[in-house]
Amino acid sequence: MFASAIVSQPGATGEDRGGPEFENAAKKNSVLMNSLKWNWGKTQTGWYLYVPLLKKTLSTGADPESAEFAGAVARWQIDQGEAATGILDRKTLFLLIGHWQSQRIDPIYEAKPTSLLSAPIAEFYDRARARSLLKVDREAYNAYREMLAEARKDLFPRENEQPDSENLYLKIISSYRSPAYQAELRKKEPGATRAQIAFRSPHFTGRALDIYVGGEPVSTKDSNRAVQIRSAAYLWLVENAERFGFYPYFYEPWHWEFTGKRLMTEN
Repeated sequence: MFASAIVSQPGATGEDRGGPEFENAAKKNSVLMNSLKWNWGKTQTGWYLYVPLLKKTLSTGADPESAEFAGAVARWQIDQGEAATGILDRKTLFLLIGHWQSQRIDPIYEAKPTSLLSAPIAEFYDRARARSLLKVDREAYNAYREMLAEARKDLFPRENEQPDSENLYLKIISSYRSPAYQAELRKKEPGATRAQIAFRSPHFTGRALDIYVGGEPVSTKDSNRAVQIRSAAYLWLVENAERFGFYPYFYEPWHWEFTGKRLMTEN
């Protein structure tokens, strides 16, 4: 079934050379991957939920417990002007997070009505979604449609034969949200944190799309995110979304932001 499919990331390249000097780093990474304590929205344990993004950023297909992966970490550390330990510790993790965060929409602004369009309800995960919640930035929507067409060629080669539940993958869960609507969400969930319902949301721009990648659509439970990061839909986005100008919010596998900065590829 598509829901449990795994898209293989590129295999380790000739540059993924670990060597004996990174064997100890690999051993430490194998522990830190599931034990490192750090905070983002809530206390996090390990960085295993971010392995697909880590591999993409580090340009490696190597297993995170391998010397080759540690070697890729070391190369990235050198690029950042840091000591090449090969260990993905808290400092290195936050440097990587800083890199991911720098790719997001900044500054956040409220979309002008003229920049928005109402997307067809068929594009959305929830077919009963209110018409007022179907708005998307025009440029972001066109890029999304282009990206979706490419993804479907790779992931849904015989789409008409897929069960309806599988056709929900890559549908839009949420797009433009006005500041007023965001305030109403906070009223409905008074116990929610700033991280859960942002006061300055990129959804204000109409260029942030929550896209269905599996599991519970927008739950940050670790068990749910563990399902999402293994889905073919998510792994495809990690590998390809940049080509269409979309970049992730690392903490939420479903959240992708259109910046218009497309990854340049050779024809």
